[in-house]
Amino acid sequence: MELHFANEARRRRDLVVLEGFHALKHALRFGAEVLGAWTADADELEALRRRFAPDLVLAVQTVERDALREVVPRAQVVAVARRPRQADADTLLAGPGHVVALEDPRHLGNLGAAVRVAAAAGAAAVITTGRLDPWHPDALRGSAGLHYAIAVHHLRAIRTGPRELVALDPDGEPLDPAELPRAAVLAFGTERDGLSDELLARADRRVSLPMVAGVSSLNLATAVAATLYALRFAGR
Repeated sequence: MELHFANEARRRRDLVVLEGFHALKHALRFGAEVLGAWTADADELEALRRRFAPDLVLAVQTVERDALREVVPRAQVVAVARRPRQADADTLLAGPGHVVALEDPRHLGNLGAAVRVAAAAGAAAVITTGRLDPWHPDALRGSAGLHYAIAVHHLRAIRTGPRELVALDPDGEPLDPAELPRAAVLAFGTERDGLSDELLARADRRVSLPMVAGVSSLNLATAVAATLYALRFAGR
C-alpha cells in the first residue's frame, strides 16, 4: 500500500488516519486494524516503540521525509486504520457508566482531548453534535488514538435514553458527586457559549464546577476531566 492512500482515507467514512506515534500506539493497543503505516525515520520510531510500547510490534514502511511531510507535516509516523464497529448509541445509553455529551464542540483538538480523558476515566462513551466529525484526524491526534478505547458517536441531537441528563452550567448547583446517578449523560457546551438554552431546558439537573472568583470558564477537556474524576473518586 502506498503512502498516498492516507490522503484517500481522509475522505472515507470507513477509514481513519492516525497521525503520530502515540495515536498509532493506542489504536493498536485497543484493537485497531491498521492497513498501512509510514515513517521517514524508522530508527526514531523504533526507539519510541522500545520506550513507550514494548508490548507492540509495528509494521511500518520507510518513505522519504518530504513525501511524508506532504501527507502529514508534523508527525514522525502516519497510519491508516479501519474505523471500528461500535454498539449503537441507544444500546450504550441503556448500559452502565457515564456518557459524556459534547454539544457542538468548536475545536477538533479539544474534542479529541475530551475523548482522551473520558477513556482514561472509564466513561462508557462520548457523543457529540454539531458540524465537527469526531473521527477527523485532528481529533484522533488530540485523543492520542484513544477513540479505539471508548465508543465515540456523532449524533444530530443529544439523546439520553433512560438516563438523567446532567448539564454542566456555571449557574447550576455546585457539583456534589454523591447527589448524581451512577449512569448519567453529562453534557458539556463550548467554552464561549456553554450549553444551548434548549439543552439546558431538557436537563434533569444543572451542576457547576467550583472555580476561584473571576475565573469564568474552563477548557472543554479540563471540565470533562474534573467532572469525571470527581465522580470516579467518589465511587460514582
